[in-house]
Amino acid sequence: MEYVVEMLNITKEFPGIIANDDITLRLKKGEVHALLGENGAGKSTLMSVLFGMYTPEKGSIKVRGNEVTIGNPNVANSLGIGMVHQHFKLVSNFTVTENIILGLEPKKGFVVDVKSAAKKIEELSKTYGLNVDPYAKIEDISVGMQQRVEILKTLYRNAEVVILDEPTAVLTPQEIQELMKIIKNLINEGKSIIIITHKLKEIKAVADRCTVIRRGKYIGTVDVKNTSEAEMASMMVGRQVNFKVEKTESNPGEVVLEVSNLSVKNNKKVLGLKNASLQVRAGEIVGIAGVEGNGQSELVEAITGLRSIEEGSILLKGMDICKHSIRDRIRSGIAHIPEDRQKRGLVLEYTIEENCVLEVYNQKPFSKFGLLDKDAIAKHAKKIIEEFDVRSGEGAKTVVESMSGGNQQKAIIGREIENNPELLIACQPTRGLDVGSIEYIHKRLVEQRDSGKAVLLISLELDEVLNLSDRIAIVNAGEIIDIVNAKDTNEDELGLMMAGIKRGEGA
Repeated sequence: MEYVVEMLNITKEFPGIIANDDITLRLKKGEVHALLGENGAGKSTLMSVLFGMYTPEKGSIKVRGNEVTIGNPNVANSLGIGMVHQHFKLVSNFTVTENIILGLEPKKGFVVDVKSAAKKIEELSKTYGLNVDPYAKIEDISVGMQQRVEILKTLYRNAEVVILDEPTAVLTPQEIQELMKIIKNLINEGKSIIIITHKLKEIKAVADRCTVIRRGKYIGTVDVKNTSEAEMASMMVGRQVNFKVEKTESNPGEVVLEVSNLSVKNNKKVLGLKNASLQVRAGEIVGIAGVEGNGQSELVEAITGLRSIEEGSILLKGMDICKHSIRDRIRSGIAHIPEDRQKRGLVLEYTIEENCVLEVYNQKPFSKFGLLDKDAIAKHAKKIIEEFDVRSGEGAKTVVESMSGGNQQKAIIGREIENNPELLIACQPTRGLDVGSIEYIHKRLVEQRDSGKAVLLISLELDEVLNLSDRIAIVNAGEIIDIVNAKDTNEDELGLMMAGIKRGEGA
């Protein structure tokens, strides 16, 4: 049996945590091998070892049968291993071609030969069905296109093995389908692929075998076609998982949030949100469905006070809050789970304790006469850690930077819900979370709704929007093009509306 990569008994430790504990993964030539595990299970760490970003404490790596030492990513590239990271590493004001040849610039005399590089890139793009324009600037292309540029970067460096880290986290449903085609094209051209993911539907669609790790330990490798999603889920979390969101009919009360004719400029100083109107009532979840970058961020930033508005009004329980500071909006009852947890949600070098009181540290019981009450803060953080299953090395004193993304996310959600808001704005609340955590967060959001709170949900996961929402507003090019009842629509119809095709217009 021919294995192109074998990772044998790999152990990788960080202070206070064994991220990979004696893990073995073997990749056959020409297969798609899924690496499945919860947040913080050690998936990205294991692949970073293969890509030369970390050196393991124990274990060995073989490439095409020969034992190798991969000291850095250049060595990995030279062995034919490429990696597409979850957070792309592209220079936004460079063109596609300039990004792909960075560090490998082909020269004609003393001049970089962009033309021949672009030609090679165009050929690669055709071969693999990537449809990338070599001369487009990164800042002008969609996230899905940027990902293809990262894939091209590995192919340009002659990668035989391509590692994809959570490749669908930022894609729309249509882009995900296209990525699946691209993966099949790569395999048809003789490449081998490792895909890190916790989306079982995608593993079923595209992977041949799947290796499951849990809390840093190897659980097993299975053939995907003979294993159900439920079986893989329970290998991954160690218990049975309920995929369906359990909820009763909503019983909406008074209007909590009323947005009328709202127009907001985006970062490019043009209107990112145009004339949008929307209501969210107490006791309902209103979902926003749309391809990333169609006005969702501008809407949320306007409501939370992170961005000023051009025209229109935002009423919270009948009170115009457009002129209120961010702190006053929080005090009036708005809680916000931001889409970028590291930029907007946390201070990474602070502990969990400190992050849990970021918005309320100056209020009772956390401060008295201008002095922080350390005990009250510790108690509050401990409650959030326990209730939201935030896993960390040193409890409430853990520095947030050292936690996995999923655990950072749980800490933020716990903090926002504990503030007992009138309006909870949840942006990508389960982005990057595994099925066990998703099930839990969904329960908590429905609980908020059932206790009479208004919830505004922004998610790129269509099944999440459909499962959780009572009503769904569809955004396209900065406009709310329709608002529908969740039970009267489906993924295909939403996908079409997100692409700008209104209900009832052609198929």
